[in-house]
Amino acid sequence: MMVGALYAVAVLLALAPASIALSKSARASNIIYGASLVASAALCSMGTVQLLSRSRAAVALVLPIGLPWLGAHFRIDALAAFFLAAINFGGVAASLFALGYGRHEHAPGRILPFYPAFLAGMNLVVIAGDAFSFLVAWEFMSLSSWALVVAHHREQENVRAGYIYLLMASFGTLALLLAFGFLAGSSGHYDFDSIRAIHLPNGLAAIVLLLALIGTGSKAGLVPLHVWLPLAHPAAPSHVSALMSGVMTKVAVYAFIRIVFDLLGPPAWWWSVTVLAVAGPTATLGVLYALMQRDLKRLLAYSTIENIGIIFSGLGLALAFKAQGLDWIAALAFTAALLHVVNHLLFKSLLFFGAGAVLNATGERDMEKLGGLIHRMPKTAAAVLVGCAAISALPPFNGFVSEWLTFQAILLSPQLPSWALKLLIPAVGGLLALAAALAAASFVKAFGVSFLGRARTPEAAAAKETDALSLAAMGALAVLCLVAGILPGLLIDSLAPVTTAMVGHSMPHQADLAWLTIVPIAESRSSYNGLLVLAFVTLSGSLAALAIHRLASDRLRRAPAWDCGFPDSNPAIQYTASSFSQPIRRAFGSVVFAAREIGEMPPPGALSIARLTVRQRDLIWDFLYAPLADGIATVTERINVLQFQTIRRYLSLVFIALVLLLLVLAL
Repeated sequence: MMVGALYAVAVLLALAPASIALSKSARASNIIYGASLVASAALCSMGTVQLLSRSRAAVALVLPIGLPWLGAHFRIDALAAFFLAAINFGGVAASLFALGYGRHEHAPGRILPFYPAFLAGMNLVVIAGDAFSFLVAWEFMSLSSWALVVAHHREQENVRAGYIYLLMASFGTLALLLAFGFLAGSSGHYDFDSIRAIHLPNGLAAIVLLLALIGTGSKAGLVPLHVWLPLAHPAAPSHVSALMSGVMTKVAVYAFIRIVFDLLGPPAWWWSVTVLAVAGPTATLGVLYALMQRDLKRLLAYSTIENIGIIFSGLGLALAFKAQGLDWIAALAFTAALLHVVNHLLFKSLLFFGAGAVLNATGERDMEKLGGLIHRMPKTAAAVLVGCAAISALPPFNGFVSEWLTFQAILLSPQLPSWALKLLIPAVGGLLALAAALAAASFVKAFGVSFLGRARTPEAAAAKETDALSLAAMGALAVLCLVAGILPGLLIDSLAPVTTAMVGHSMPHQADLAWLTIVPIAESRSSYNGLLVLAFVTLSGSLAALAIHRLASDRLRRAPAWDCGFPDSNPAIQYTASSFSQPIRRAFGSVVFAAREIGEMPPPGALSIARLTVRQRDLIWDFLYAPLADGIATVTERINVLQFQTIRRYLSLVFIALVLLLLVLAL
């Protein structure tokens, strides 16, 4: 198993130079994406087999590369197997979509070498069994994804996105490097088995927790470390955006679980306070930012922040319950987090594929310039509608199940003895409930403004349906969003080995329950049956349609849409993305975005037009990152004089530095 996984990763790495050799071939895209699909499918199968195998023993291998005294350790246990399966399923879907989408890419040579390398880097992070291999793979993943972000480097905004992404990635890697340094201790044993045997004092454990939260949160998109994400995800090609949003952020989730739940030892109750205090606001702020967007891919990027907040909320709850010995509730919260990892991978990949199809058909990402696409791209519209329903947590789709399980864990918080958690967890529950409602509003806007109504521009009016392979990828993900929503018990049971390994317990076996019902705790408390919900929705919808057609007139009638008495057929009078979000912007915007509405009304008789300008700011950027950037720029300008010294002064500086280092070692 381990050897096969490394061979598949080696194939992905070999595809990078192969794409350069094939750069002049017209079939280069098909070969590279096709081979990536096969390699990802093989890795996904290996992860699934290892996860579902009756033998729970991990498979491991040590290669004589890397640090001389350490070697390169690789290991697949239950946690790695789950993420290996999830990551590579996302790779299969993205590669299938890319087989069609890649035909429209005007500069494939800037993408093909880094695409399989990006997949290989994510896999190496998951199977790494020592800190050195983990960090090298983490940095390799970051650099290859950065190259994909700046693939369209002639657009200045993409260059800025890549620069900020690289800075945040380097900052996160530094935090993880320090975290592993503390975990290894004075012994300097960096393999994970040795780290597990080390028990850190409470103070050092707290530092490692914070460093792990910063290092993984900067990659996942936790607030306030999220600033790169809404810039980088829209800049990348759509199939890469799907990988970065649906898959790479889950590698960060894996890294957090590996460090905090596995390597750091038994948790203290206050660990969960730190995680929950970040996760709840992340979910709410992420969806608020999403609701304000006009750019379709930028909206999806901000929505990723919301879903990462939901996942980390589940992980924070699991830490709280595990620290108090309530392992059976910790298993519920941990399972909810892992299930949302899968669900977010499915519907977010689907939505980014849909955004890519729209971009190819119209050349536009601005929702204000779309509209009426349901008539010109009906299959894409149907798939995107399923994704919007799933991400809005509407039953019977998959997004509802994992969020519902998270709330079930929140409702059990009164069993915790700590009053801090008894007060904090309901507050986080309120933030998650608000985020769920705002997410529904956000994706009603996204689908309604983009696909319904009339075309606002000639480009939208001339749009055509996307290619068959892209439709196949979207259709498969749409079906899986429904299947995972009506058969969640099968997924929950497959996660049992992971929850048992990480929190010492698992949820009750769900496959034995009647009618495919899921019961998180006890049937007397709560249960959910996605199959019955689907049957009810289908039956009630069919009866309503039948009653309307039989009892009302069956004749087709057409009439002008009501337009408040103004007989203007201009599509510009339709609802826009900005007007849709105006009430919520007025409710939250003055606090969250410092939003201002500036109205310009010409005097009577003037020929100029009236204007309404909305100005809003990213307060986190303005008050945290902008002053930091200015300070760094000031310091670098001051020390820039070091570039223009004589040899004598350089030697003096080196001598002083050596003396200081020796003093540090002596002390």
